[in-house]
Amino acid sequence: MNTELMEALTILEKEKNISKDVMMDAIENSLISACKNHFGTAENIKVIMDRETCDYAVYAEKKVVEEVTNPALEISLEEAEKLDSALQVGDVAQIPVQSKEFGRIATQNAKNLILQKIREEERKVVFDQYFEKEKDIVTGIVQRYVGKNISINLGRADAMLTENEQVKGEVFKPTDRIKLYVVEVKNTPRGPKILVSRTHPELVKRLFEAEVAEVRDGTVEIKSIAREAGSRTKMAVWSNDPNVDPVGACVGMNGARVNAVVQELRGEKIDIINWDENPALLIENALSPAKVISVMADPEEKVANVIVPDYQLSLAIGKEGQNARLAARLTGYKIDIKSETQAIEAGDLPENYMEQMGLMEEEGYTGDYDEEYEDGAYDEYGNDGYDESDGYEESYDDHSQEEPEEIEFVETDK
Repeated sequence: MNTELMEALTILEKEKNISKDVMMDAIENSLISACKNHFGTAENIKVIMDRETCDYAVYAEKKVVEEVTNPALEISLEEAEKLDSALQVGDVAQIPVQSKEFGRIATQNAKNLILQKIREEERKVVFDQYFEKEKDIVTGIVQRYVGKNISINLGRADAMLTENEQVKGEVFKPTDRIKLYVVEVKNTPRGPKILVSRTHPELVKRLFEAEVAEVRDGTVEIKSIAREAGSRTKMAVWSNDPNVDPVGACVGMNGARVNAVVQELRGEKIDIINWDENPALLIENALSPAKVISVMADPEEKVANVIVPDYQLSLAIGKEGQNARLAARLTGYKIDIKSETQAIEAGDLPENYMEQMGLMEEEGYTGDYDEEYEDGAYDEYGNDGYDESDGYEESYDDHSQEEPEEIEFVETDK
């Protein structure tokens, strides 16, 4: 048994996860290459290697002739009889080749061939390892800033977090551990190139899968996500089990689950709403926490007209239009939001709409909205509240309470 070779292959297999069979094939090819460099040809070279003991032998097959014209491929009858007296003209003799006979150049080429194979296999193993994590999250350690990019160590490979994939305002220090979404893994001659992101919407989805068991096992589905990285995310969820509240499952006890995600995203606000197959109901939920009077949605044109109370208009639109913009991305609809007054002027509501509302109030219908936000919005500390001038100020909507009776929901397209 070739003990030294066996030990070397075993160490390679453990440390670099390169199989012994692959390395034995590389050794065989290197011996053939060395013979080609030494003898000028390798067409008649045979390498026999025992995969169990790592013992190997190299033979040159030469044809027995009376007169030799090509020493690399032929052997005289006289020389052949010295090896085996039974050989005759026309037979093929197997001449043992001693690796000690190889010159320095042939030996160096064989060595380089083996090292190259080791490097190729190592890159392939690393590529396969991270290719399996494509479209998933990994934990990386911040190494250093390279210009405006950040070098991240992922274990057996490094990744570069480019400026475009960074969240504005996030600053990292060396040795910080952060979660990253693996966008793509490319195989290059220099090794795998791993593209990672902190801004991708799927990062939020994967974080919830890690935190929420119901999402992980498929009981709760995340139907849609709209994200403005570093600022706010809206997420629509649906439960396949009528006994499981999808929003409550994602929020967790006292907001523990969603808080873990918010903390990982460095304080990014998260709205969690109920998904609905009815586009009008979905749009109403998506505009939360703003109260909606009516939604008229056209599924074919993917447009929707929404009417909200006058004092809810700024809340529905949000700061710099963020709430409406995220709701549009979440639902896939182009949303036009009008206040009651604007709707009356445009003819979308009857001119005596306000009088009708006043009559309903006299009959016991409460048409006044409480200026303080009643339900559905909590910050990471469990406090509720919103700033009407800036749009929705804090995070997620749980829709746990019934809507106030004064909301009149008008649905024209289903």
